[in-house]
Amino acid sequence: MPEPSPDLARRLRALSRSGRLTLPLPGGGQTTRRFQALAALAAENTVLGRLAEAHADAAAILHEVGGRVPTSGQIWGVWAAEPPEPILRARSTPAGWVLEGRKSWCSGARLCSHALVTARIGEERRLFAVELTPSMVRPVPDSWHAVGMRESDSGAVDFDSAPATPVGAPGAYLERAGFWHGAVGVAACWYGSACEVARPLYERAAAGRAHEHALAHLGAVAGALQSARLGLRQAAAEIDADPDGSDVDARLRARLVRAVVEDAVTTTVDRVGRALGAGPLCADGEHAARVADLTVYLRQSHAEIDLAELGRDVAGQEFSWPNL
Repeated sequence: MPEPSPDLARRLRALSRSGRLTLPLPGGGQTTRRFQALAALAAENTVLGRLAEAHADAAAILHEVGGRVPTSGQIWGVWAAEPPEPILRARSTPAGWVLEGRKSWCSGARLCSHALVTARIGEERRLFAVELTPSMVRPVPDSWHAVGMRESDSGAVDFDSAPATPVGAPGAYLERAGFWHGAVGVAACWYGSACEVARPLYERAAAGRAHEHALAHLGAVAGALQSARLGLRQAAAEIDADPDGSDVDARLRARLVRAVVEDAVTTTVDRVGRALGAGPLCADGEHAARVADLTVYLRQSHAEIDLAELGRDVAGQEFSWPNL
């Protein structure tokens, strides 16, 4: 598994110490500012935005269900993927809870200082806070082979009787009001990164060096990104207006805006490539890395599976689409 960049680690720690990772909590009246901050970090660097979003999500979870608040200099991850195998288990001991086994999809495995981790107690899933002590929490070599999002360091991690503190009641992680608010924060990162993917096309057109087809692609990209921007702003306003609303409404909102943003990102990556050709992908290392990173990051969406779930949610609502 490749080592994460020392520059990225330093940047994350500096952001944490500066307070720039301490974002307004979703539903607190400044959710637009939260999403803008996430988009800006992802525009700066897609991997940076992805890890910053996880840290901010951890802070929101801890605020919502109880637990220690991240302090200056700490970097928190949220390791909650639950594939069929392997299974991470929690065990109660006289000295407290410990985690044992392997956890997959642990972004920031060697960058984070702490993580919120889901583990099984029998068939029940519960959330725990863990300090990532190297002697008890060890990234698994050769478990992260991605080219895109390479520096996110998202391989598997082995837990060897690692002390853990329960966070919230069993099931609270999924049942809390903010679960779906956090899903929109991920879309804000997708959007910010896509805006930077579009920058070379915009700059060529602004300099008067774009042919008619490239201008048509730019127009399509601008329309798609505007739809994403408006969707995120509307979602932020709705979250602030009703932060503890029904799970059905929050789920529908998150799935709708993620679908809109995903479509905008796909349109942007495709049309910028068609407009500019292979040049930027071959000669501009930063642009090539951003496209590769964003392509992988976007697959946090489950594509048609998520769209089918959205369709089920939509079918359960009153048909009111003509209303403005």
